Amino acid sequence: MKILIAVATSEEERELKSIRSDKHEIDIAVTGVGMVSTAHELTKKLASKKYELAINAGIAGSFDRSIAIGEVVYISQDIFSELGAEDDETFLPLAAIGLTGEDAFEPKANEKFPSLNKYRNVRGITVNTVHGNEASIHKVIQRLKPEVETMEGAAFYFVCGKENVTAIQLRAISNYVERRNRDNWNIQLALRSEQEAIKQFINEI
Repeated sequence: MKILIAVATSEEERELKSIRSDKHEIDIAVTGVGMVSTAHELTKKLASKKYELAINAGIAGSFDRSIAIGEVVYISQDIFSELGAEDDETFLPLAAIGLTGEDAFEPKANEKFPSLNKYRNVRGITVNTVHGNEASIHKVIQRLKPEVETMEGAAFYFVCGKENVTAIQLRAISNYVERRNRDNWNIQLALRSEQEAIKQFINEI
């Protein structure tokens, strides 16, 4: 199987370079941070070579404090949380304002790869601005009930869906979503956990 692992940063790439497989051909792409960069780089990569599976790896922030720092989760649902319009205090998604377009994704890759079910299956949101304000955190929790957030996930699912490539998001939790406090983050633990999870998953399929 030809597998593409997409990560946002070179730091995430470094942790995954050591992964090898006798059964699969593995490439790693560094897309850059954010939805636009991810969509651009991933589209180019998928146009240049045929892949059967794409994995979006890296770190994520968690709204849910029952998820441990360093835990790896499978993002089984993802949403462009900011795609729509504001009507005073009310957020209107695309459908509510009469526009067509995809803003939510549920690829169901765990039906093809049951080993994903050993990870906590979570609902993610994809944002341009990571949350760090108590009021905005409360509002997005009330509106969408997310468990984690990233800056790339829904764009990854969007492109893979358009290109008919099976897509998986496996992310390790580096921090909780709260007022920004880097002292509470553990990126290195998350990266090590992510490396082990991706290596194990690839060996199992």
